Amino acid sequence: MSKIDRIEIHEFTFDVENLGLESESEKAVYNIGYKPGGKIELSKYAVVIRADDGTRGEYVTHWVGTKAALAQSLMMAPNLIGRDPEQREGIFDDLKREFRQYDHMGHGPLDIALWDLAGKKYGTSVAKLLGGYRERLPAYASTYHADRRGGLDSKEAFVAFAEQCFETGYRAFKIHGWHDGDTREEADNVRYMGERMGDRMTLMIDPACELRTFADALYVGHACDDAGFFWLEDPFRDAGTSAFAHKRLREKIKTPLLQTEHIRGIEPKADFLIAGGTDFLRADPEYDMGITGCMKIAHLAEAMGVDCEIHACGPAHRACMSAMRNSNFYEVALVGPDCPNAVPPVYACGYSDELDAVDAQGCMPVPQGPGLGVVYDWDFIQHRRTARHCFE
Repeated sequence: MSKIDRIEIHEFTFDVENLGLESESEKAVYNIGYKPGGKIELSKYAVVIRADDGTRGEYVTHWVGTKAALAQSLMMAPNLIGRDPEQREGIFDDLKREFRQYDHMGHGPLDIALWDLAGKKYGTSVAKLLGGYRERLPAYASTYHADRRGGLDSKEAFVAFAEQCFETGYRAFKIHGWHDGDTREEADNVRYMGERMGDRMTLMIDPACELRTFADALYVGHACDDAGFFWLEDPFRDAGTSAFAHKRLREKIKTPLLQTEHIRGIEPKADFLIAGGTDFLRADPEYDMGITGCMKIAHLAEAMGVDCEIHACGPAHRACMSAMRNSNFYEVALVGPDCPNAVPPVYACGYSDELDAVDAQGCMPVPQGPGLGVVYDWDFIQHRRTARHCFE
């Protein structure tokens, strides 16, 4: 039996062009958006897990790589020293209990790195370890939030970008609306998109909890009904956590709801689903305690006869979706007409989650190499490193 004898966590930064803060008073990661000529410095972290038999697992965070998640990863990492890296279920269960007072957002990167280690040890992909059979994943373009700076600043601009995505190969498109949550503007955008693109693309909207009230969500929900949208996601400022409120919303609109991005783990998601608060489940290997946690949620959804949609993008996300029957689209998040996806440019193997990475049929490939199937650019990470934490 091998044992984990060293864990390293590398903090690093990188610059992204044509992006900036939507509001200088709101420094949250989800408030970044199009800013022509701008540049923003983002921070992420990389996890390396080593075992005494020479095996090594790696993962570089995408959207989970915030300071809050980093703090939890740093708290959790020492608990893995001396453990068998292949006993992922036992490690998952212990960390879940040990960090029950927290939101578990730092758990995922550690679990994903353990899966990468296992794949490399046995010379096979994580997708194959999971029983993956889907080698190409239908993708949707998931936009940055609407802006007031000449990017996605009008319903016409959204349709023009959807047209661009359609020409690139996408057959599905998701709107993130304006941060100020004006219901008439949001509803007009939805109806206009439905009129112009509804016969060619599957359409969704995610207000990202920016609509102020249940009544606002209902107003936009009726517009989604009129436009034939595929789903409405996290509409208003309950922060996506009230099963009762979303059950009532489901009773009053026809458009299916996609919820549970903002609650962690299998049991709360089961409660939300059983309470009637959603039509689709959300899962994310970064947010939901790793690949181990994500697949539990996928199987929960399958047992209940509903679909499970993977949130956001990354090699771990593709591996999970490859092994899921009940999932419709891979989310290429976040994209816009004149700015890149803000995921870290850390791949030395051609892997990409940029807008143009889909094939002509609008699909993304599932990496088939050992582990997660990607090669990280450690020169880039080390050149931009701001801190290194070691546990032995």
